[in-house]
Amino acid sequence: QVHLVESGGGLVQAGGSLRLSCAASGRTSSNLFMGWFRQAPGKEREFVAVSARSTYYANSVKGRFTISRDNAKNTVYLQMDSLKPEDTALYLCAASQGGWLREYEYDFWGQGTQVTVSS
Repeated sequence: QVHLVESGGGLVQAGGSLRLSCAASGRTSSNLFMGWFRQAPGKEREFVAVSARSTYYANSVKGRFTISRDNAKNTVYLQMDSLKPEDTALYLCAASQGGWLREYEYDFWGQGTQVTVSS
């Protein structure tokens, strides 16, 4: 079992920045693909970014968000810059043992951290 705990969310003004962290524990491995998803009220869960063999981003966050990981600390980060009100959502960390694009490919999920961007 892999346990994921997100942190770093909060309230920021448009144009501001936040860095989210996802700490993994349990049966962790550097071979896991680590991804970020988000879900806003009334919206379906949306892919944001993933650290696999390379990094990939949703078009809506390209150029503004950066995913990185520290395998020694079993932690993945999401640096979010130039935040917009439409970025407001619950951000969830997930780990995959195989694929990375679709939600059903992820085996483990955190509980999420709330990000709210005011205008």
